[in-house]
Amino acid sequence: QVQPVESGGGLVQAGGSLRLSCEASARFLDTVAWFRQAPGKEREFVAAVRWRDGYTYYADYLKGRFTISRDNAKSTVYLRIYTLGPEDTADYYCAVSTHNSGVYTVKAENRYDLWGQGTQVTVSS
Repeated sequence: QVQPVESGGGLVQAGGSLRLSCEASARFLDTVAWFRQAPGKEREFVAAVRWRDGYTYYADYLKGRFTISRDNAKSTVYLRIYTLGPEDTADYYCAVSTHNSGVYTVKAENRYDLWGQGTQVTVSS
């Protein structure tokens, strides 16, 4: 299947916002998620959306600054990031689960079988 494609990253000043896009063109979409990886750190879960009904999941530590949504007709997932800070600087990856996993949660990397190449977000202060 075709891997998802991210876009929308770039350089932004602290306090600004960005909207990242993920084109998730798979045969079947169960869950689409965003992960991020800062330099020197492990990849971490950001948010996910269940395709069937649009139910969303968020990492608690983000404190409500992230919003994930989907456009069902376009098979596209968006991630809106508000009030960006230097701590948000990272490579952001879109991941797709093509089947419902009975083993891994939505926060587990191993749940996802299709990954994008990532889009860089750099926040300047």
